[in-house]
Amino acid sequence: MIGVRLPREPVCVNTRLSVALLLALSLPAAAYAAPPATPSAPASVATESPADAAFRAIYEKEWAWRQAGGGEASEDGDGPAQATRMPDVGAAAQQARLKVWDDVLAQLDKVDVKALSPTNQVNYAIYRDQVFNLAAEVRLRGYEMPFNSDSSFWSNLSFMARREMKSAKDYQNYIARLNDVPRYFGQQTDNMRAGLKRGFSVPRAVLDGREVAISMVADLKDPTESPLYAPFKKLPASIPAAEQAQLQAQARQAISSSVVPAFGKLRTFFLNEYVPQARTTLAAEALPDGKAYYQQQIHEYTTLDLTPQQIHEIGLKEVARIQAEMNTIIQQVGFKGSFAEFLTFLRTDPQFYAKTPNELLYRAAWISKRIDGQIGKYMTLPRARFTIVPVPPDIAPFWTAGRGGMGTYWLNTYNLPARPLYNLPALTLHESDPGHALQGALAAEQGEQPEFRRNAYISAYGEGWGLYSEKLGVEMGIYETPYEDFGRLTYEMWRAARLVIDTGVHHKGWTREQALAYLRDHTALSEHEVTTEVDRYISWPGQALSYKLGEIAIVRLRAQAEKDLGDRFDVKAFHDAVLKQGSVPLPVLEQQIQAFIAERRAP
Repeated sequence: MIGVRLPREPVCVNTRLSVALLLALSLPAAAYAAPPATPSAPASVATESPADAAFRAIYEKEWAWRQAGGGEASEDGDGPAQATRMPDVGAAAQQARLKVWDDVLAQLDKVDVKALSPTNQVNYAIYRDQVFNLAAEVRLRGYEMPFNSDSSFWSNLSFMARREMKSAKDYQNYIARLNDVPRYFGQQTDNMRAGLKRGFSVPRAVLDGREVAISMVADLKDPTESPLYAPFKKLPASIPAAEQAQLQAQARQAISSSVVPAFGKLRTFFLNEYVPQARTTLAAEALPDGKAYYQQQIHEYTTLDLTPQQIHEIGLKEVARIQAEMNTIIQQVGFKGSFAEFLTFLRTDPQFYAKTPNELLYRAAWISKRIDGQIGKYMTLPRARFTIVPVPPDIAPFWTAGRGGMGTYWLNTYNLPARPLYNLPALTLHESDPGHALQGALAAEQGEQPEFRRNAYISAYGEGWGLYSEKLGVEMGIYETPYEDFGRLTYEMWRAARLVIDTGVHHKGWTREQALAYLRDHTALSEHEVTTEVDRYISWPGQALSYKLGEIAIVRLRAQAEKDLGDRFDVKAFHDAVLKQGSVPLPVLEQQIQAFIAERRAP
């Protein structure tokens, strides 16, 4: 969906960033008939079957169309190097994209799947589900709700400044995108008005304070203080000084005359129209076509077709299991008191909290280096590395503790009393290596896979691997104290509780207070994190389900491999088999790992 959510790219940012970036590059349907030249075909094309050739022709044409972008950037300003516009997110463009994707689905349905090679049968399953989700998001008009309490199209702009620029032309294109922000914001506002008119909006209960990030830009007096100006503070020496000064002046003008007024207009709309008219219900199932919408969110984020009730029951069982493990640790440390009193102790004792942002960043870096000393024993490592940076201040108040993806681990240093150190090992394992940073880097190296696979992010797989990475930290010896191990269990409980809360709110009609109490009573998360997390689940249906369901699948497959292979089981080979898939739906992962087990069992 274009302009709706931020993923994991930063992966975990959302866990839909990669897809959002790809979507935002789409051309109107009229351009689909004449895409740029298709990428060079693999060497095996000469011997491929007619079915394989037909399938390849479909996905190469659609992917080239999606990549071309028509000179448009993505919703966070990324995209083709020549991009001079922000994306076209208007209703007409959205429906034009839907027409393309519906046509692609019709073509795919005519492919003889059984005649495809084994590799292309996997590619087909992944690609069809990818296009199905893109089409469903537009068909259900998800673009009319282009933000949630966690991420938004206006905050995403701050990532635009992080894109590498080398030439004067790159900076000129960036300035052109800044000048296009008013048009882009206007389309988003029109979409939100249409959503309000049919009762399709973010719930009113989670909107308080969400205008703060808008106001930080709307009230800006000095354009050089904007993060959007950061690329101009140190321009490449290859650009002559006079041209540098000209670019800097143009950037200041674009921010002052285009960006700041656009944010001011957005704030007026948000406070005067959106908040007063936002729906008073919470459940996704209370939206127009709500049951279909929530079921589609479940499918997209979990790649499974479980019912909300089935997911709710899985969550309750996991919560009970993890609670028993937590109780064991409380006994181990000799704490005298109830579970609730132990959580209060963890949330209030100064020993568990950093005193400065740098202390938190340094501790995360130390944990990462300790992981580096062990990780090679458990999986083949990618060539790419990652850095650790603080979350930008304009979005930090509403972000979770950290996000990670290929190249970057964002650590939230806002409100340090809400960032307990006992949770930091689990967070770091999840967001950096061996979690998102490593998985994303390895996926990018799978050169034999089609680009639609290497550039995709499937939440159930990626988040499932991230949560599994936290558990793997036990084997790697990363948790040094019982409190850090309790932090790991808190994070696992947090993800299990999501299964209960997400379905509780969106299917069973839970109130916000019920959801807050459930998360508060079962985890050692700070009150700030409890609030931001619950508001995230309320405003982003289904996304929170992907973590635990994905991890359950990986843990189950590993247990089967260990049992079936016995002495032949090699943990590094197992992890490599999981990671070489890139990002895949859970049913595809199941199929591939079953094949891995069968192959290694063969005499």
